[in-house]
Amino acid sequence: MAELKLFYHKDNVIRLSRDLEFLKYHSIQSFLWIDLNDVDEEVENELEDYLKIYIQEEEEMIEIEMSSRYIETSDTIVVNSNFLLSNYERDPVSFILKNNILITVRSEELSSFHETVKKISANPKNYPTGAHVLVALLETRVEFDADMIESMTQKITQLSNTLTLQEADEDLLTEIKDLQEKTMLLRENIIDKQRTVSSMLRSEFMHSDLQPKLNIILNDISSLIEHVKFSFDRLDYLQDTFLGYVNIEQNKIIKIFTIVSVIFMPPTLIASIYGMNFTLMPELSSQYGYPISIALMIISSLLILMFFKKKKWL
Repeated sequence: MAELKLFYHKDNVIRLSRDLEFLKYHSIQSFLWIDLNDVDEEVENELEDYLKIYIQEEEEMIEIEMSSRYIETSDTIVVNSNFLLSNYERDPVSFILKNNILITVRSEELSSFHETVKKISANPKNYPTGAHVLVALLETRVEFDADMIESMTQKITQLSNTLTLQEADEDLLTEIKDLQEKTMLLRENIIDKQRTVSSMLRSEFMHSDLQPKLNIILNDISSLIEHVKFSFDRLDYLQDTFLGYVNIEQNKIIKIFTIVSVIFMPPTLIASIYGMNFTLMPELSSQYGYPISIALMIISSLLILMFFKKKKWL
């Protein structure tokens, strides 16, 4: 749903307006954050003209290279980042910080944005500028990423507990592969935030009181990267275990066929000998030739079975 939100300071409170015209008739210094959620191109163009900024199209945000996701000029910071949705789809989000006003551009409803609105509304004095809101948004997003990693860890643990020789099938391998892909998406998403926060730490636009918070966020991100690496290692181990179970099952089948083949080798040999068209074969004219040959086949098979059991191959 298209939505425009204008957050501004008034009477020591952060207030909200949804009217673009409101921006034009109030002091620009009072505005803190302008949030554009899937708004019309006409609204974006008006804001670009009024604030002297450039708002990227969604396709531009998606295609931009990792090294160019953070751009800093003499008066503006532009950050492009991907926010993961609950279904692990990516929503490109653009942050523009100019004249202490934060402009955010997105196309999806994001829980991290709702939580940030609650934070700044509860403690307006802690968010005097758009830079403070930007840090709060990144902090909240990292918290959500931590929740996603925790949920992923629980799924991996459940999968590990259910992985048995009997349960090793194609569906299980597909589930492992799906978790691996989601873990990689989480890792890419977190590293994306790490680059952004590292660049912000070196920026002159960041107020001195934001430096400690940015350092804490960076430490949290480093911890999350380690957790993701551990989760990926666990999935690799589960995949190897699954393949080991598959090999065990295949070896069992091959073992059965091998045993059956070996058991029937002596009877097959006996039958082959007496199937040869030689003239002088005394057993063929014997009254007991047939039952003796059958008995030999049975006895030879039983002897092999006894040998296998003695060696504990059966």
